[in-house]
Amino acid sequence: MAGKKENTDDLMIEKENVQKLEQMLAAVLYYLSDDEIEEIDIEYLLTNTEDLREWWDSYRKKNKKKIEEEIKGSLNTLSLEELEKIRDQIKKKNG
Repeated sequence: MAGKKENTDDLMIEKENVQKLEQMLAAVLYYLSDDEIEEIDIEYLLTNTEDLREWWDSYRKKNKKKIEEEIKGSLNTLSLEELEKIRDQIKKKNG
């Protein structure tokens, strides 16, 4: 019985997440379709769309690992010059 309740709870959470995403997407598309908007203001969207900033921050954190793996995987294809430039950038960043 406990497993069935957990599945139901998981489904409810998933449904709530989908509804939040739908609302955020609708708000963004509404903004983008406004003919009076001449320049897209991402900060405006993040500030004025409920939960969008939190979702974006969470997405970026999850995506960080993917980016790290892509970079690691491509290091062996870079030239020595390119690798040295990257190393210099890292040294500058780390002080």
